[in-house]
Amino acid sequence: MFIDTHCHLDFPDFDHDREAVIRRAAEKGVTRIINIGSSILGSEKSIELSVQYPKVYSVVGIHPHEADNFDNNAKDTLERLSKNKKTVAIGEIGLDYFKNFSARDNQLRLFSFQLHIAKEMNLPVVVHTRSADSDTLRILKEAMPIRALVHCFSGDRAFLEECLGLGFYLSFTCNITYKKAGDLREMVKLAPLNRLMLETDAPYLSPEGFRGERNEPMHILLLAEFIAHLKKLSLSEVASSTTQNAEDFFKI
Repeated sequence: MFIDTHCHLDFPDFDHDREAVIRRAAEKGVTRIINIGSSILGSEKSIELSVQYPKVYSVVGIHPHEADNFDNNAKDTLERLSKNKKTVAIGEIGLDYFKNFSARDNQLRLFSFQLHIAKEMNLPVVVHTRSADSDTLRILKEAMPIRALVHCFSGDRAFLEECLGLGFYLSFTCNITYKKAGDLREMVKLAPLNRLMLETDAPYLSPEGFRGERNEPMHILLLAEFIAHLKKLSLSEVASSTTQNAEDFFKI
């Protein structure tokens, strides 16, 4: 039994076969899916999906790419969405200095506000950080105590150890299967199993052998098998621990 802790079933990539995608995932042992909002509209759709499909849960939040458009209406809507009974976290939130689609000051302001909502609602956060590890850690430390999952982990050993030291969880995607992802695979080996979760980030980051195709939650099985091989563990050990971690973190 697996949980895909991060995907975007609300995206139009899944409009023509969303139900079949969920069914295929279940056939591969992915019994629950955490759908991640990345905008106000996406968060609203995420909740709609969680209502329609009992095994789908919603995370609501605004991606740092959208920070320049953040206003009081968005604040009010996000606060409302965070109170929905199928909302299990605030995310994906954080900083992205790689693409810089929004001004850094606006990203920082939005990140801090969403951490405030998470604490107010007693919800964990799903963190996006790219080329911004130092500022991400600084803002999270200022918000402590906070429960956080650093999704699509791409940092170095120092960042990994800082995150673990703060009690955070880490999730890895199918990009660890890529031929040039040797450094990332080393981070998987270093990450303790009791802090590890699985995610596809679908429709992005399809595993090696499927690159160029749309990713799906069913590929969690391939990811779990790959991690089991890297860490010299059985598949059942990886399944059991990552599922328990997700259940504890998201309280599902």
